[in-house]
Amino acid sequence: MNTRNMDLQNQHLDQSDENVQKFLSLYDQHDEAPYLSPDRDLDAWLQDVEIGSASLVPKRNMIRLEEGILPGHLILLWRISFSTFTNESGFPKYFEYTYGINAEQALEEVLEKHYAKELSAMESLTHLNAAQLKALLKDKNATGFSTLTKGQLMDRVRSAYLEDELETLVNVRGYMLTSIGLSLLGKYPEIIDKHPKKKF
Repeated sequence: MNTRNMDLQNQHLDQSDENVQKFLSLYDQHDEAPYLSPDRDLDAWLQDVEIGSASLVPKRNMIRLEEGILPGHLILLWRISFSTFTNESGFPKYFEYTYGINAEQALEEVLEKHYAKELSAMESLTHLNAAQLKALLKDKNATGFSTLTKGQLMDRVRSAYLEDELETLVNVRGYMLTSIGLSLLGKYPEIIDKHPKKKF
């Protein structure tokens, strides 16, 4: 097992814990051990594996790609590509249980590698609802916006605010793939094809 990569994801684990040792032993034949969340009920999961109601992370999902990332990182990029993923979105359990990654850490990695980028407050207005956009306009004492569409409301907000103002007022941030990220996504279609498309 590649203990260096194991440590990258599982530095928080108590290596002396019996259940942790059982978990790691299950992945002896994998290139590296998948991520184990400190919040997982490990005892219950081990029992589920024993009776066949839970599955291990497939070996193929723990093999690093040429770029040094795991297939799970690619699935995260695929998720971001739909333009609905934000800093307020939850991470589905499949990132840990099927792809063996810490999704929060993976997001930091794809941003650091410039496969994706965080959008500005102005660029993230699309993730606000109409009521939130109207509230921003009310704060500017704007009028005549009650019947506007969401697109028109966003245009009005963009006209009424400077980016610096919105940075402190709008907490949600969207993400988008960079050209590098899009190329990477296109390089490994077989990984995306294996992922259940109904699951975000």
